[in-house]
Amino acid sequence: MAEAADYIGVSKDTLRRWDAVGRLKSVRRPGSGYRFYRRPDLEPFRLEYRRAEQAAEEPEHIFQSLPVDIESNSQIREPQQGAHRAVRTHFQVSNEPVILQIPVGCGKTGVMATLPFGVAKGRTLVITPNLTIRTGVAQALDISNPKNFWRRTGAIHDFSAGPFRAVLDGVDANLHDCNASHFVVTNIHQLASSADRWLPQFPPNYFDMILIDEGHHNVAPSWAKVYERFPAAKVISLTATPFRSDGSRPVGKVIYRYPFTRAMVKGYIKQIHSRNVAPSELSFTYRDDTKRHSLEEVMALREQAWFRKGVALAPECNRHIVDASIKYLQELRERSGFRHQIIAVGCSVDHARQIRSLYEERGVRAHEIYGEMDRDKQDAVLTNLRTGKLDCIVQVQMLGEGFDHPPLSVAAIFRPFASLSPYIQFVGRVMRVVHEAKPDHPDNNAFVVSHVGLNTDAHWDDFRELDFDDQAMVKKWLEAEDQSGEETGAGEPRRFDVGMLVDNEIIGSFINRSFLDPEDDRVLDEMLDHEVGGGLRLRDLVKKDQLRETLRRKQQESSPVIDVGELPVQPQARRVQARKRLSQRTGSVAARILKDLGLSPHGREVGKCDKTVAGRDNRAAVTSLLNKAINEHLGILPGRRNDPDAVNNEDALSALDMLGDRVRDALKGKNGNA
Repeated sequence: MAEAADYIGVSKDTLRRWDAVGRLKSVRRPGSGYRFYRRPDLEPFRLEYRRAEQAAEEPEHIFQSLPVDIESNSQIREPQQGAHRAVRTHFQVSNEPVILQIPVGCGKTGVMATLPFGVAKGRTLVITPNLTIRTGVAQALDISNPKNFWRRTGAIHDFSAGPFRAVLDGVDANLHDCNASHFVVTNIHQLASSADRWLPQFPPNYFDMILIDEGHHNVAPSWAKVYERFPAAKVISLTATPFRSDGSRPVGKVIYRYPFTRAMVKGYIKQIHSRNVAPSELSFTYRDDTKRHSLEEVMALREQAWFRKGVALAPECNRHIVDASIKYLQELRERSGFRHQIIAVGCSVDHARQIRSLYEERGVRAHEIYGEMDRDKQDAVLTNLRTGKLDCIVQVQMLGEGFDHPPLSVAAIFRPFASLSPYIQFVGRVMRVVHEAKPDHPDNNAFVVSHVGLNTDAHWDDFRELDFDDQAMVKKWLEAEDQSGEETGAGEPRRFDVGMLVDNEIIGSFINRSFLDPEDDRVLDEMLDHEVGGGLRLRDLVKKDQLRETLRRKQQESSPVIDVGELPVQPQARRVQARKRLSQRTGSVAARILKDLGLSPHGREVGKCDKTVAGRDNRAAVTSLLNKAINEHLGILPGRRNDPDAVNNEDALSALDMLGDRVRDALKGKNGNA
């Protein structure tokens, strides 16, 4: 019998992949140990594949023939026009992969909608990192959507011939949809997962252009499979951060960069301001050494990872970040009445819950969200955020790339960042404007609030240098290895009582800085180059020193918060939230005890060595023993947890890891099996 590949026009390796995912049924040849494919079974796939090959060989593609108004269209943004020019020029002389560096909020979807026209000679594959971004891109490229990009900008007037787009998903897509379309939109996991459902169906020449959103991800093994499958395709990656924390270089060279400064001047993104709470005095214990430190000493110590972690987990420092972020939220809201919101980032789920409680203690409606949370609960939290039922959302490794919610205007940072890229990605969540193209509108400002001890202002400085094309800095980021040791947000139960423990902190000031720094001549030059109309630029009308004074005055007026005092907290709210924090952390410490003992939560070993909790599974048994230890520490009887005051509850919370150690050690002493 002839080889199956002779009948279908694809490799035997491709056939094996199709067989592995159930698209074909191979059978054993009688009298031998070999498997083969029957011709009738192969025929539909042979036809599909040949039609795909024919579809990839259209003599004149719509991207070359359809009249489209891009580079002279006043409705299309400057970064979208500039990116199109740069890509068109590059691929006239080279097929080398490229990177477009464009800030969040500047219209990357519009860039993807325009790039193929006049450049691609065949289909365009659009790859997103997740389903959220895929959905947004698919909607923007849907000509049946009245708000699609081309209709909204007037770039295309006749849609009778397209452009059409297909969306690859697990249910409602097949190769016929792709053959009939000009854009194919997918996320990387759907396209190049281990099952290889889609890649083998496409001939190597099927796509002439590949657009990668959030392109700093483009070095993973799944991406290499895509490049190998379509070796002649024009590959273009779009990202705000063309470097990675792990030291690997994204695929491609940067051929176009649109500065954050210019995007702020144009009103494409909010003007952002850094506010760091700074202690005049900080007392802490580290390795049995208790000292008081001045601000100058804190600024030196923050270079140490142990110090940054101690500040991140210290309730005292967390309270001061919470207070500052609320003050700036109130300031923003009072300007226009718009309901701005806070997005906060914590070290872990436990930490996020503690932060949420501190906000609620001060009357701010808050909720945490994290990757391991049940999907229905995640959706409910996000619905409450979008409908304004929340003032603050505290996230752990969530709400990253593609999350678009303009009312988020205060970014509260409670954790160190090991590298620049995740810092910029988080700050990007508060950059989307409330009012389009209105840079002077008071609602188009955002604040990044943190603590000087977390050293996030070092990333702020690097962020600004990135904007001014400091190639030495970019080279440093590209070559740097990820300095681990910072909190990652992983779901492992962790201690809060190791390393540095903050005893007291007195806040002396806020350290205020703005991205559009009036003392930086590079910022002023960027602003002076802004075209004001009729061929005139701002520098034709205003001198640099005049602009500097104007910018200084506007920034002073836009951020009058100078009070560094703590916000008042109702005694009842403090007590209730302290009790809540104690209750929430109990489950995490119980999980850590079981991990230390090497026991499954569902086993029964604990009940066998302590008869007071006999008959319960290990999780319930350890939780009961831990609650008993807490009650003894508080000096209360069972069922009286509502009696202690706030101070006693906070003291028990501080001692919780130590109480957990006592429970663990007692179980070890009673039975070696535990």
